[in-house]
Amino acid sequence: MTALSDTRFAVVDTETTGLSTDDDVVLQLGVVVVRHDGKVEHEFVTYLRRRTWGFGHVGAFHVHGITRRQLRRGMMPTEALEMLNVLIGDCIFVAHNAKFDLGFLRADSARFGVPLKVNGPLCTLLLSRKLDPQRTMSHKLRDVAARYGKSTDRPHDALADAQLTAAVLPSLLAAHNIATREDLAVHFGV
Repeated sequence: MTALSDTRFAVVDTETTGLSTDDDVVLQLGVVVVRHDGKVEHEFVTYLRRRTWGFGHVGAFHVHGITRRQLRRGMMPTEALEMLNVLIGDCIFVAHNAKFDLGFLRADSARFGVPLKVNGPLCTLLLSRKLDPQRTMSHKLRDVAARYGKSTDRPHDALADAQLTAAVLPSLLAAHNIATREDLAVHFGV
């Protein structure tokens, strides 16, 4: 049995131009590498700079607040994906609604020819929903975090959302009685 104390998690969040992996792209990437108890080992955030931007193509500015000026200071997508691979290399990939974030990262991975090396994913949205089979509560990140006494003053910022997800991860693991890597594999296929 491998204790969770020997496990590292790379908690990832993205901000995107929209909801379609075919038509939209990642604007911002945040990663927080943590231990099972929530101890933060490393944090990384960058905007993704594209060669060209169509008119209005930064997406829902009223949601994420990301400007073209901020994007111009970011990393090129290939650099960001390579850095992501370094950070997630020996960690379990975690995200709140992992299908969404991983879908966008895989789309960029295919566009730019930088294969992602993902171990997981582990989805905190799924972890939360499994604790509420009747779906009597909201499972939005902000609401899940509030149930565990956590909050952020910067919603829809990739690093802040990754930090918030990392902060609730230990509570969700404990609520599911996950004590070993084998428990993760049995219950969540990770």
